[in-house]
Amino acid sequence: MFHVYCAIAYLFIVARVIAPLPIRGRWRVLAAAALLPGALYQFWSRVFFGNMWGPEVPFPVAALLGWTFCSFVLLLVFTIIGEVLSMLYWLLTRRSAARRGASPPSGTARRLTTLALAFGLGGFGFIQATRLPEVHRVDLAVKNLPAELEGFKMVQLSDLHISKLFQQDWVQGVVERTNAIDADLIVVTGDFIDGSVEARREDVAPLAQLKARHGVIGIPGNHEYYFDYGAWKSRFEELGVRMLTNQHAVVRHGNAQLTVAGIADAVAARYGYEGPDLPKALEGAPADAPIVLLAHRPAGAAGHAQAGVAVQLSGHTHGGMVIGMEPVFGPPNEGYLTRGYRVGDMQLYVSNGTGLWMGFPIRLGIPSEITEFVLTRAK
Repeated sequence: MFHVYCAIAYLFIVARVIAPLPIRGRWRVLAAAALLPGALYQFWSRVFFGNMWGPEVPFPVAALLGWTFCSFVLLLVFTIIGEVLSMLYWLLTRRSAARRGASPPSGTARRLTTLALAFGLGGFGFIQATRLPEVHRVDLAVKNLPAELEGFKMVQLSDLHISKLFQQDWVQGVVERTNAIDADLIVVTGDFIDGSVEARREDVAPLAQLKARHGVIGIPGNHEYYFDYGAWKSRFEELGVRMLTNQHAVVRHGNAQLTVAGIADAVAARYGYEGPDLPKALEGAPADAPIVLLAHRPAGAAGHAQAGVAVQLSGHTHGGMVIGMEPVFGPPNEGYLTRGYRVGDMQLYVSNGTGLWMGFPIRLGIPSEITEFVLTRAK
């Protein structure tokens, strides 16, 4: 249905924005044709590559299609808003306009302004989405934190979405910025990739350079299951990432212990894998060690808090990507969309994402991040 909605939206834009423009007919046809590839970006991906998650196209093509699709979505939103405001204005002024014998405005200036604004903001948002992320530092107060873990430094990477849009040089930059933090532990909360192991083998190679005192721990996101998680699990472990799927690891820091648990993503069962199981992940965990849970999606946080988790680190939402999108992306994620929340006695942090899915590469007011946590004792 997603592709059907995109097609309907495309026809609406052609009818309400392009067709009424005061230009020659052939130019209107060319404008409509130029918008079509980007408007149906995910449909073409599915037709030519078998899925809509990671089309194997050259970077310039991925960039052009990504920019055009994001601009198309903005154009749709702005056009709907413009149509509603225009109708309201007409309803409020039609009587006085009729007495004066005035005809309603043509709307050409509004349409041209909307086009320029949508494609300009789309380009700016694309640049913001694809740049190297900055380090965002968070002091994380943890209940019953052992004294030896005071000041423990942990880095979260999430939603790297290594693809034709986020390639090896970008990954190398992320790794260098992460290593400069000199963390005690690095965690990756899913959606490492878009593409098969064969297609992304060289792009993911810099992950082997990630360095932390207690290593690198990761979990799968939904996109790993789209591209054969079994094969990707082996590849990530070749790169030195310890993958946890309904399992835990005990990090021993001096005389103190920290339990890091990881659960599978909710789509796992659809692809023949075990679904998320927190009780199984915590079997045999030390009773007195604080629990840090890696869960790709923030949904389910209340239940995790009741199970005794001290900290949940998640991603998946990309922070909503565009400021003001809470009503759209908040409900599917139980209202947890961007950065820090308190859920009972548990601290929940939802990363804005280090990268972004190449199918909708835009950020406006929601920056990407490499998140540096410094653990402190909750007072």
